[in-house]
Amino acid sequence: MAKILLVDDAAFMRMMLKTTLEQAGYTEIVEASDGAQAVEMYKAEKPDLVFMDITMPNKDGLEALKEIKGTDPGATIVMCSAMGQEAMVMDSIKSGAKDFIVKPFKPERILSTIKKILG
Repeated sequence: MAKILLVDDAAFMRMMLKTTLEQAGYTEIVEASDGAQAVEMYKAEKPDLVFMDITMPNKDGLEALKEIKGTDPGATIVMCSAMGQEAMVMDSIKSGAKDFIVKPFKPERILSTIKKILG
């Protein structure tokens, strides 16, 4: 089963995502609360997939995305944000994100994204 890293500064968002994933059978879940922590957790845990918020303290999701892709070009990262800002979506995709999910997300959207990416 895939190991998934959830990165969001809002604990309730991580909890919602985690619940959705656990109900679908994903049990190897690690969490980070900001971009700096995400980079450290990625190096330590080597997850198969990362769900990363864009707007966070210390280091935003875009910076963390670029840093992780810099150390592991094969990293699979899906960006999440409440704002439907096209510039951020484009930046994320250009920087190597596999997909972009707008919050609040529907469980089906999360699970279909995982299936599409991890098969």
